[in-house]
Parts: sequence; C-alpha cells; structure tokens
Amino acid sequence: MNAASKIYNSSRRQFIKRVCKSVFCAASVCFVGYRFHDSKGLLVSTDQADAVTLPDFSIPEQKNKLCIVKGSNRVKTINLALKSMGGIESFIKKNDRVLIKVNAAFATMPELSATTNPLLLSEVIKLCYKAGAKSVIVIDNPINDPASCFKLTGIAKAAQESGANIIMPRKHLFKKISVKNASLIVNWPVFYTPFEKTDKVINIAPVKNHHRSGASMTMKNWYGLLGGHRNIFHQDIHNLIKELAMMITPTLAILDGTTTMMRNGPTGGSFSDLKSTNTIIAGTDQVAVDAFGATLLGKSLNELVFIEKAQNAGAGKANYKLLDPEIISI
Repeated sequence: MNAASKIYNSSRRQFIKRVCKSVFCAASVCFVGYRFHDSKGLLVSTDQADAVTLPDFSIPEQKNKLCIVKGSNRVKTINLALKSMGGIESFIKKNDRVLIKVNAAFATMPELSATTNPLLLSEVIKLCYKAGAKSVIVIDNPINDPASCFKLTGIAKAAQESGANIIMPRKHLFKKISVKNASLIVNWPVFYTPFEKTDKVINIAPVKNHHRSGASMTMKNWYGLLGGHRNIFHQDIHNLIKELAMMITPTLAILDGTTTMMRNGPTGGSFSDLKSTNTIIAGTDQVAVDAFGATLLGKSLNELVFIEKAQNAGAGKANYKLLDPEIISI
C-alpha cells in the first residue's frame, strides 16, 4: 500500500468515527428529550413528589371588586381606585408582610412603558406601610440581567426610597411547583421562597401588546416567577397564561394603562409604539382586570384566547361588567 492510500484510509476511518460519534450523541439527546418532553414537546418531569403549591392570597370578603379610573396622574388614579374599593386598609392589615410582583423584565427606561412604572410602585408601597404593613418586598425574575433591569427601569430606586426591599432571583430561592390540573407547569422551578413568609400579594403590571399572546397584562406578569428554560412555553402561550392564573391568586391586581404599548410588544423601544390611554384598573379578579385592559389595546376577547381559558379554569370572570365596576374620571 502506497503512502497516498494509507493517508486516504486513515482519513476515511477518522471520518467514519466522527459520523458514528455524532449519530450516537444525537440519539442520546433524542432519548433524553423523549423521556422529559410531554406530548406538546415541553420540558417537564413526571416526578411531582417534591413539588409545592402557592397559597391563595385573596380575601374572600373582597371578591369581585373592580374599579377603573381615568386620568393621567398615576398617584391620583391609584388612590381613587383603592378608595372606591374600600381603601388600602381593606386589603392590607397591620403587620402584614406584603409581596409586590412587578414587571422588571427588560433593562429599559420607564418612559418606554415596557415595565412597571416606578411612580406607581412607590405610591403602592407607601400606601401599604400607611395601612400598617410590617414589610414590603418587590420581586421579579427578569429576562435581562436582574440588577441592570431593576436599576434602569427605576424600580430599584422607587422601592428603596419607599422602604421596600428587592429580592433578587437566586437559584436557592426557586422551588418546583405543580399546578393542579395543569399540563405545562408541572414540577417546574418557580421563584417561590419569597412567598413563604408573605401574607398579601399585589401584582402591578403595564398594559402591553405582545407578539405571541396578543397582550401582556397582570396574568402574563406571573411569567416572571418562572425559572428554568421558560421560553420553551412560548409555543403554547395561551395555555401557559391560563396556568399562571391557576398557579396564583393575588390579593390585588393593578393594571397600569396610563400609557399603553400598542405595538412591538413586549419590549417596544420607540415612543411611537405608545398611546396615552390614561387608565388605571384595580381589582381582586385578575381575569376581569385583564379583560378590561384588552379594551385599551383595542382587542376583543376572541383575540386574547388566554382570558377565556383562564375563566374556564375558574381563575375569574372574563365579562368584567358582571363585577359592576365603578368607573371614575378625573
């Protein structure tokens, strides 16, 4: 055998080894994927032995409350909304430990309305303390770097200056949750530990267009509690939002439609994406709150499938008019 033939045969053997190795790796990945993916292709584990659930943070005697206030001043509108529902004292009692779930997903300035407005957050924190709250914590698990998100959105400054503590997402603060009758949030890591010593939960979210779900409002805001490779859920976003609403019932849901992101959501990035809709919605039914929020986006409930799905799952009422909301203009 000449030198050229030896080189050819050697190269051929190396090529065959590489191909075999690649095939073996691919087969292994497929096998692992088959074991850990359900019929929809979502990464899950069937072992729920260690899974936990979140308690119901709602107040039975405050059910079905909804108020809509029209005005451009967030401090005035949130105060009027809460006053209409009996005051913050109807929800926050002396020595309550309050958790506020914000939307701090992106490292953007607050004027772009992609995140929870810091002025609104600050006022709600102050009202909680005025009602006698023992402590207030603010949480989210942002898509971008958490420290940058909390800082650039103005949320960190608003929280700290108002006396609240920010709990940054850390691996040891996540626990696996399984939502009853769910097919997606099954043994999934959730930003759980801050809820263990919490008495009341307030959700504060902006009204935004969302390129997958059609809208991002209070129910979608719970997405920020999920850990793991949560972007895999985007392929079934409407059912995911339904399960998020099943996962947690807040004491109070506050939807900020003072400035609404009408297009290019959820990140936006241009002032041309925004519209002054000058509305704050506050209520104890997160489904009804979001159903009214849809009107600010000019969307019907048929376009936002997750709202009806959440209603059918028992999370609230899609027909917000059934709550006989008070509508105030200032």
